Amino acid sequence: MEKIKEIDRGWKEGSARVITFIVTKDCQLACKYCYLVGKNDKERMSWETARKAIDYILNHEYDFAEESVIWDFIGGEPFIEIDLIDRICDYIKKEMYVRNHHWFNSYRFSVSTNGINYGSEKVQSFIKKNINHLSIGISIDGTKRKHDLNRIWKDSFPEKGSYENVINNIPLWLSQFPDAGTKVTISSEDIKYISESVLHLYSLGIHNVNINVVFENVWQEGDDDLYEEQLITLADSIIDNGYYDDYSCSFFMENIGKPLDNVTDNKNWCGSGRMLAVDSAGYFYPCNRFAAFSLRSKRPIIIGNVDDGIDANKLRPFLTLDRTTQSPQKCIDCEVASGCAWCQGENYDAADTDTVFQRSTAICKMHKARVRANNYYWNKLYRKLELEGRREEFEQSHPKTTSQPC
Repeated sequence: MEKIKEIDRGWKEGSARVITFIVTKDCQLACKYCYLVGKNDKERMSWETARKAIDYILNHEYDFAEESVIWDFIGGEPFIEIDLIDRICDYIKKEMYVRNHHWFNSYRFSVSTNGINYGSEKVQSFIKKNINHLSIGISIDGTKRKHDLNRIWKDSFPEKGSYENVINNIPLWLSQFPDAGTKVTISSEDIKYISESVLHLYSLGIHNVNINVVFENVWQEGDDDLYEEQLITLADSIIDNGYYDDYSCSFFMENIGKPLDNVTDNKNWCGSGRMLAVDSAGYFYPCNRFAAFSLRSKRPIIIGNVDDGIDANKLRPFLTLDRTTQSPQKCIDCEVASGCAWCQGENYDAADTDTVFQRSTAICKMHKARVRANNYYWNKLYRKLELEGRREEFEQSHPKTTSQPC
């Protein structure tokens, strides 16, 4: 049998099916920008619900034909339910093996965590057992003042930030996952801390920083100008200090900010519909963003349940989505369209009617600001590399990166 690590290509190349378990809606934190508006400490997944979901998925191998799978765990804070996650993963491994399932040789477990419980004995035992098939992302927003501005403890009066609780676990995390990246979220209140926060994360030994602005309509007058200024300041620091050789930041990608051809580049950015999420009640969703606790004003979109399976008719609209079917004309004609992202769940939540075919354009001005700063970054970097005679060497060792749909 080929070694598993030699053939689990699909999840790396983005062709994996993502199965998300919403194991709890509880969290120790009350992050101000969190889209989960219905978090609570009552809705937690039972083992019976999890087992039924796994059995349904593995029993319908024809309907889940992707080469690889990512078994994803979210909350709330998923590690609150570490006992359940551990039991789920053990069962998945056993069932894939005894069924001779095609995913057995190409699977990944993925956990998105706030990092607070990372060093606990149970979490560490789980990591050691699954390390060769495990990805863990810890959310840390940057410097203490930026992180603590938004990522605060639940029910803390006055507000208490969580930076110190997370930072203590970063060295252990990086020793176990040296190539791991962190996710940073930007909202209107903390734009001014972007540059210092990315550099701070580099100083902690985090080489890959993935950043996104929130998709909700929170942006104020002048936010785009400040955003561009911060990104240019960051670009100068990365280039002048040579960080570009060993560190990356998702703000700067060479192929964003270009027109998109409506025939060859008409893919849906968002992966909803190609994903599958299951919650504590046993309901299936096209993505966790369509569950009730993720929506401000709309009804959840349920496509099935663990007892009756998936209703293909309810899933079909998501499989027909592409860029042109949901975008206004200004987005279709935009000269800097590439890399402009959207979230299907936010599109639905912000739409005038109960439709998934109306794209939200709340981040339009922020994307354009990013494109201007991105052009500055690559122009300055390539001028420097050409003067040093290193451009060809750099291009060979750093393949062009593009923004990838979720």
